[in-house]
Amino acid sequence: MKSVTVIGLGPMGQAMAGAYLDGGYEVTVWNRTPARADELVARGARRAETVEAALTANELVVLSLIDYDAMDAVLAQAPEAALAGRTLVNLTSDTPDRARQAVAWLAGRGAVQISGGVQVPPPGIGTPEAMTYYSGPEDVIEKYRPALEVLTGIEYLGEDPGLAALYYQIGIDMFWTALAGYLHGQAVAEANGISAQDFLPHAVRTMDLRYFLEFYAPRITAGDHAGDVDRISMGVASLEHVLRTAQASGVDGSLPAAVLEVFRQGVTAGHGQDSLTSLVGVLRRR
Repeated sequence: MKSVTVIGLGPMGQAMAGAYLDGGYEVTVWNRTPARADELVARGARRAETVEAALTANELVVLSLIDYDAMDAVLAQAPEAALAGRTLVNLTSDTPDRARQAVAWLAGRGAVQISGGVQVPPPGIGTPEAMTYYSGPEDVIEKYRPALEVLTGIEYLGEDPGLAALYYQIGIDMFWTALAGYLHGQAVAEANGISAQDFLPHAVRTMDLRYFLEFYAPRITAGDHAGDVDRISMGVASLEHVLRTAQASGVDGSLPAAVLEVFRQGVTAGHGQDSLTSLVGVLRRR
C-alpha cells in the first residue's frame, strides 16, 4: 500500500495529510500537540507517539513546520539512526542557506532532502492549479513524483537545494508587500467610510499588476531604465500625495513613507529622470 509520514499539522500539514488520505495512502502523522491529529486519526491516519516512530514508519516523510529551527528541534527528539534511508520532503519555509545546510546535515545521517516551497495556501492543496517549487536530486523527485503530485503540481528548479527556498522567498517578498499595500489602502478607505466590500472591484483592478510585470521584466533584464513611460521623480510626487492623504485620514503613514524613502534614495542616486525599475539597482546596493 502507498504510505507516507507527515510531520507538522498546522493548517498546511493538515491539508497535506488529508490529501494523502483522500488519495488512498496509509498516512502516519506526528505533531508536537497530539490533539491536532485527532480529526486525521478519525479519518484513518495513524498517530505516531514519538518522532522516531513517525520517521521509521515510512521511507517518505513530509515536513511542514514553521522554520528550520523547528525542524531541528523536532528531529533532535529522535536518534540519528531513525533518519537513515529516509527521504524528507521539506516544505518548511526558511532561507536558501538553511535549506543547503539541512541537506548536508541530513546526508551525514543517511537521509536525502527534497526542498520545496508551496505556492498555494492550505485550501489549494490537491487542486489542479496548485504548484510547488522543488529543488534537489532530480532522480529522487522523479521516484516520488506520484506522491508529490497528490499535493500539487511540480515546478522543478534544479539540483541546488536552495533554489526552491529562494524562489519561494522572492514570491513571498512580493506577496506580503502587495498585501500590506492593500491593507493600508483599505485602512484609508474605511477611514473615509468606504467598506472593503464596496472597494473590492477597484482593489481587484488595481492589484492586477500583470501588464506592468510583463512590460517591466524585459526592460529590467536588458538594463533599460529609460524614463519614457514613468520616472522616479513622478513617483516621489505621487507617494507624497498618498502619504498626505493617509495622514489626513488619521491612518498610520509609515508604510507609504517607507516606500517614499526608497524612491527618494533613487533620486539622490541620480535616477530621478529614470524609470522606477532603476530602483532594483538602488536596492541591491544597500
